[in-house]
Amino acid sequence: MSKKNSRSDTVYTQRFSVDFEYPVYFTRNIFSTDNPLLYKAIDRLSESRIHRAMVCIDSGVVETHPSIQLDIKEYFHARPETLELAGEPMVLPGGEKVKQGWDMVRDLMWALGSQHMCRQSFVITLGGGSVLDMAGFAASLVHRGLRILRVPTTVLAQNDAGVGVKNGMNEHGMKNFIGTFAPPFAVINDFSFLKTLDFTNWTGGIAEAFKVAIIKDRDFFESLCSDAALLRNRDQAAMEDLVRRCAVLHLDHIRTSGDPFEFGSARPLDFGHWAAHKLEAMTGYTLGHGQAVSIGIAIDSFYAMRKEMISRTDFEKILNGLHEAGLPVWHDLLLSRTHEGLEILNGLRQFREHLGGMLSVSLPDPLGHKCEVHQMDPGLIEEAVRELEKLKSHFKSAETEQKK
Repeated sequence: MSKKNSRSDTVYTQRFSVDFEYPVYFTRNIFSTDNPLLYKAIDRLSESRIHRAMVCIDSGVVETHPSIQLDIKEYFHARPETLELAGEPMVLPGGEKVKQGWDMVRDLMWALGSQHMCRQSFVITLGGGSVLDMAGFAASLVHRGLRILRVPTTVLAQNDAGVGVKNGMNEHGMKNFIGTFAPPFAVINDFSFLKTLDFTNWTGGIAEAFKVAIIKDRDFFESLCSDAALLRNRDQAAMEDLVRRCAVLHLDHIRTSGDPFEFGSARPLDFGHWAAHKLEAMTGYTLGHGQAVSIGIAIDSFYAMRKEMISRTDFEKILNGLHEAGLPVWHDLLLSRTHEGLEILNGLRQFREHLGGMLSVSLPDPLGHKCEVHQMDPGLIEEAVRELEKLKSHFKSAETEQKK
C-alpha cells in the first residue's frame, strides 16, 4: 500500500520593538575637571560600577588642542572611583582617509580587543564626521556593539553626522558603502572645539543647515540668509544657534519619520546628496563633504525651479545665501563626461542602489517643505550644470577669496 504524502505549512510570526533613547548635550570645555557632564553622560543609567572607556581622537583635534590627551587623562584620574581610562587615547587620522578601506577599522577593533572591552564599555570618540563614522562602525562590530559616546568637534559633525544613528566607511568606490545603524549612548556637542576650526570645516556644516532648512523650515532658511555674513566671518554666537537648530531638526526627523533605520527607499534629509556623494568620490575626497553638499543643493534647487516647485527668486536666494556663508556652488568636475553623458549622473544610480527600490530624491516644494520625486530628467540636470557654469565667475568660493 502507498501512503499519501501530506503537507501542512505553518508560520509563527515573530514581532517585537526596541526603544532607543540617547541624550544630545550642548556644553563647553567638556574635559575641564570641574565640568561633570561627561561623567553624568556615562553614568546616566545610574549603574553601580567603574565605567571603562577607550578614547579615540581625530588627529586634527590633537593638532589644534595639543593638551587634549593630558586633559583627558586628568579628567579620568580625578574620578578613579567611577571612571577608568583603558589605555592611552588612540589618535586616528582625520578626514575621509580614515574611512577608506578596512585598515583603520581592523586596527581599532584589535585595540578594543586588546583592552578587553566588553559590551558595557565605552568608546568615546572626539572628531569630525569621518572619524565618528569609522570609529562608530568598528565599535558596533565588536561584541555586536559597544557603547558609543560621540564628541563631535566640527560644525558638520555637531549639527548632522554626529547626532544621528548611522556610521560607516567608504568601499567599492562609494561613500558609506559599508556601515551599520548603531544609535549612540550619548552625544556631547562641545562648542569650544569650533573656535579652532579652519575655514573649510567651519563653513562645511553650514551647508547641512541650509539643506534641512530648505526642505523643512523656511524661517530657519531666512535666518541663515540673514546671518550668512556673520557665519562666514566666524561669529560664534550665530554658529552656536545654527548648530542647535540644525541638530534639533535632524533629531526630530529621526524620531518622527517612522523610518529611523531607513528600511524604505526614501532618505528625505539627503536633499542635494546624490550629486554631493558622487562629486566627493570624483575628487578623491579632496572636496569637503559640506562643500560638495552645497554644490548638490545648487543643482537640485535649479531642478526644483525648472519644475516650478520653487521660484527663480527662491533659487537665487539659495545660491546667494550659500555664497555669502562661504560655500561653493560650482566645481569644474561637474563638466566631466563619460561615453554615457555627464559623469555626475552616475550619482543617481548609486544613490538608488544605496537605498534600494525606486529612485527617491527629495526636492523643495515649496521652499521650507519637500516632496519626493522618483525620476530625474538628465536634460534638466545638464541644464543645471550649464547654468551654474555661467554663474561661476559671479559666485566665486568665499574660501578662495579668504585665502588670497
